Amino acid sequence: MSAFAEALARAWEQNDSLLCVGLDPEIERFPPGIAAAPSPIFQFNKAIIDATRDLVCAYKPQFAHYAACEAEDQLERTIEYVHSTCPGILVILDGKRGDVGNTAERYAVEAFERYGADAVTVNPYLGGDSLEPFLKRADKGVVILCRTSNPGARDLQDLEVGTRRLYHVVAELAATRWNGHGNCALVVGATYPRELAEVRRIVGGMPLLLPGVGAQGADVAQAVENGQTSDGTGLIVSSSRGILYGAARAAGTDFAAAARAAAEALRAQINSSRRGRRSS
Repeated sequence: MSAFAEALARAWEQNDSLLCVGLDPEIERFPPGIAAAPSPIFQFNKAIIDATRDLVCAYKPQFAHYAACEAEDQLERTIEYVHSTCPGILVILDGKRGDVGNTAERYAVEAFERYGADAVTVNPYLGGDSLEPFLKRADKGVVILCRTSNPGARDLQDLEVGTRRLYHVVAELAATRWNGHGNCALVVGATYPRELAEVRRIVGGMPLLLPGVGAQGADVAQAVENGQTSDGTGLIVSSSRGILYGAARAAGTDFAAAARAAAEALRAQINSSRRGRRSS
């Protein structure tokens, strides 16, 4: 088992949780006191992390939400804060990187050395050589886009390749040729439970990152039933807006408490569908 796989297994056990909170800051949705503060993105993230650290297996900051605000320094501080205050909890940098040669190598340095992420999302459209600079970091996770949660995913990912769909081919490559260090995972949208079950059959016990829960409206029970492994793990179930902003306007300065309540409810919902688990 790779260092990444071992760390993820420990994180699942640590808080009895498959929940990942997406840290997708939108300053216009922050409570006024936070929005007006110095380093508002970091302050918002810090409050969310403090409120939810015992409920999650991972946090997933989305890079564009920081770069668009020229807030990469606050992304660095956020990841440092998770690592310093939440031992055992992983950080997945959602950058969806995908390029070739020296550029791909620079993206890997950015994700793993500049930001210190434990894993990064990548786009496999350019092929295996574009992933190699990430894959060779044997201690880091490489989370490959496979069957994404958006409606337009069908435009390309469902194209037929012989007798299979393109996302089936990606899943098979990830489970075989690309997974020499055992550090691959796949992004599969919780919004497509049938496709999720198909991917699980192809990849065996490989971890799956499931976006689409919360604001995108995926059925949590169906997603967990179709995606979990035989021991009731194998999933990183990600929710961003549904936790960060679901009650923030009504709650005002109690936004962190509202986020905790949303995270608790979602973790319990996930756990109620896990094999060998009950809601907690």
